[in-house]
Order: sequence, then structure tokens, then C-alpha cells
Amino acid sequence: MLRPGHLDGAKIAQLADELPATVPLAGDNLRLSVNAFFVTDGTRSVLIDTGASNVWHDPTMGLIHDALDEAGIDRAHVTDVAITHKHEDHVSGLIAPDGSEAFPNLERVWIGAGDTSVFTGRLEPIRDRVVPVSEKVAINDWTTAIPTPGHTPGHTIYHLRSGTGHLLAWGDTVHVPTLQFDRPNVSWELDGNQSQARAARVALLEQLTQPHHFVAGAHLDSPGIARVTPSDDGYALEYLAPPIG
Repeated sequence: MLRPGHLDGAKIAQLADELPATVPLAGDNLRLSVNAFFVTDGTRSVLIDTGASNVWHDPTMGLIHDALDEAGIDRAHVTDVAITHKHEDHVSGLIAPDGSEAFPNLERVWIGAGDTSVFTGRLEPIRDRVVPVSEKVAINDWTTAIPTPGHTPGHTIYHLRSGTGHLLAWGDTVHVPTLQFDRPNVSWELDGNQSQARAARVALLEQLTQPHHFVAGAHLDSPGIARVTPSDDGYALEYLAPPIG
């Protein structure tokens, strides 16, 4: 069986016989969902991650702008974007495919201090609105940024609170939900610090087993929002249809 440790996407073809049948494959590659989350209380809003825009080889990873339009959300109303980490499939949607700024009234982009180096080149026009997160900090009275380094030096989760519960929005804490919830010690090839990322994942999964806690994951399957419960050796995932309270 696949031992806890390094799950190398480039070697999925060799590992196919060892992976659980539930792990989704597209040819010889893992199939990953890419999610972003728009959260509002009716007055203030936060967009968590932005997808890949048109910089990724797979255009289906860059549909955030179409999705917001379909949901009836005016991009001009987005003033705060919270980025979980610097990788292209999370931050590139700050710039639309035509090269313009995707959010014309953007005031702040929250991102871990260790990941701010991404704001060069195509993303340089956004740099003056970057707010580096180096410690736990409130974005507003219901959203808190919490550093969780490991996948990248600046990897950050966002803890959202409402009258009905808690939502932890994470980026790349989990890449393969059909595998890593049941076996949280299995890490991903792009985790910059394997042991640190593994420890963060286990700690967050344990926190999510508390009552009225939910997760919103960038690479969870649609709808990307779920409950987490303990299982015999790891954790089980129960997807929910949004919205949550």
C-alpha cells in the first residue's frame, strides 16, 4: 500500500495500483478541483482565492470571473481578497484574462508574509494593496487570518465565524480529499516543508471535528464545503450544499 510520506504527482501512473479506487485520475494524473469562496454578511464581503485566470494549462481552473457573474456578484463590490498562498491557481485571478485588474475597487489583498514575493510581473499592479500576514490578525469582525506555513512559507487559512458556526477556509492543506482525510500523513509533492505541512493538516483536521465547524477547501470536490468527523484511522468527509448559515 502507499506509505505515508511523499505523494508525487509525476509518479501517479506507477502508483495507480496502490491508490484507493476512490482517488480520481485523469489519464496518468490526479484530477483536482480548484475552488474559490465569496463570503458576505450583506454589507462586507471577502473573496478567498481567485483561481488561475488564463495562466494555467487547464482553462477550467480560471473561471472565477464567470462564476461571480453567474452568481450575480458585481466584481466592483469586491474590496478585500484573501489569498491562501502564492501558487498560480490561487492568486492569478486577481488579473482578468484581458490583462485588466479583475476587481476595480480592490483595496486590500491579504496574503502570508512569506508569499508576498509573488506580486511581480503580471501581478505587479496589485502590489501596493498587499497586506502581509505574519501573525493571527482580524480582517473584519468575522474573519481572521491564521498563518499555517508548510505548503508554502506564507500559507494562510481564514477562520470565518457566524451565529451558527465556524468555517475554516484553507488552500492546499489537502490536495487529494479521497486519500488525505483517511490518511492525513500522506503529503503532496509541492509541499515546501513536508513535516510542517503534515503537522498543520493533522491539527486543522482535529479542530474541524469540533461541533459546528466546517471546512471550505480549495481542492475539495464540489461544492467544496464539508463537515469533518473522526474515523478509525483518520477522518471522514461529509459534503454540504452551500450556503452555510
